[in-house]
Amino acid sequence: MNPSYVTLAPRGILAIGDADRTAFLQGLVTNDVTPVGPARAVYSALLTPQGKFLHDFFIAALGDRLLLDCEAERLADLQRRLKMYKLRSKVALEDESARFSVTALFGGGALEALGLPAEPGAAAALGDGVAFTDPRLPGLGARAILPRGTEAEALEGRGFRPAAPDAYERLRLEQGIPDGSRDMLVDKAILLENGLDELNAISWQKGCYMGQELTARTRYRGLVRKRLMPVAVEGPLPEPGALVMLGDKEAGEMRTGTGDRALALLRLEEVERARAEGLPLLAGETRIVPHRPDWAAY
Repeated sequence: MNPSYVTLAPRGILAIGDADRTAFLQGLVTNDVTPVGPARAVYSALLTPQGKFLHDFFIAALGDRLLLDCEAERLADLQRRLKMYKLRSKVALEDESARFSVTALFGGGALEALGLPAEPGAAAALGDGVAFTDPRLPGLGARAILPRGTEAEALEGRGFRPAAPDAYERLRLEQGIPDGSRDMLVDKAILLENGLDELNAISWQKGCYMGQELTARTRYRGLVRKRLMPVAVEGPLPEPGALVMLGDKEAGEMRTGTGDRALALLRLEEVERARAEGLPLLAGETRIVPHRPDWAAY
């Protein structure tokens, strides 16, 4: 069976160039940017000063620029927020979404076809772009940033075949992976509730970054009470934001889903009580059955 590819239309590319590009990002985002280069990409986030989610993105290198694979509809907001901190830094921020696309590469043999190891963030040149093992979880395959119009030539020659977007969406949901602001509420979500520690978005060794204090306090004081979980849906798919109930007590909220798979932000105490007492978690009339991904530490 051939590995598959899906061009991710909701993704955009923000390019950061000039001499201070790495140092500039290093002081702002949650991950260590210094390893990023031709052989390494990372996953990271930008937070409010209070440690709440604003944006998440992948950072890869192409030539003398860093390319941020981010949400296309919110790229202008990310660019604006970064410009606020530019001051005297020598950086240039450009929207390159019209020039580059983002493609998800997945399925059996995907990494082998790209010559990439199953090491999170391992990167290599691909055509006139770059491909990298998904830094969050190698089971998600890889991602590629390629000049628009070259995707089929670059990938189908390596044995990839186009797939429907729902195929990758289902893989993401089964693995319990949030998709930016679709699953994490802007200015409200906490990274550790959404698995971004285990998904390699946070460096605990680097220096200060915006929102570091709350993020560190949440980790070291064990303050995580809710977690984003993959769930099986037994009934009509609830809308994002629908309440999940355990009896008459609120247990959490639904996030994105497709078919019989979805994500839900659930209170750990209520999930454990549902399991111990054999009680159903319900979103309306739909039963929600959470499970723990292999990577999760809760």
